[in-house]
Amino acid sequence: MAEHTRGAVLVTLPEREDAEELAEQLLEQGYEPCRVHRDMLAGEDDAEDVDWVIEVLTGPHGGPAVFDEPHLLLLAEDYGGFAVAE
Repeated sequence: MAEHTRGAVLVTLPEREDAEELAEQLLEQGYEPCRVHRDMLAGEDDAEDVDWVIEVLTGPHGGPAVFDEPHLLLLAEDYGGFAVAE
């Protein structure tokens, strides 16, 4: 099981292409590490019901990404997704 770091923000999007595109944009803005992985919702057994998660640990300011949660939430909403702090 992956261990999440305190202060991380998980940006969840419905489409893989969108998640990869946004992760690239976030890296260019100075966020890191911006790893993209699948997240099957609890109770879902259909692979089509999988969301894509970008795990953002550090913001461009060098501090925890949680400080940028409002900004990340707005970006996620542009793609039909959402963002939550860990």
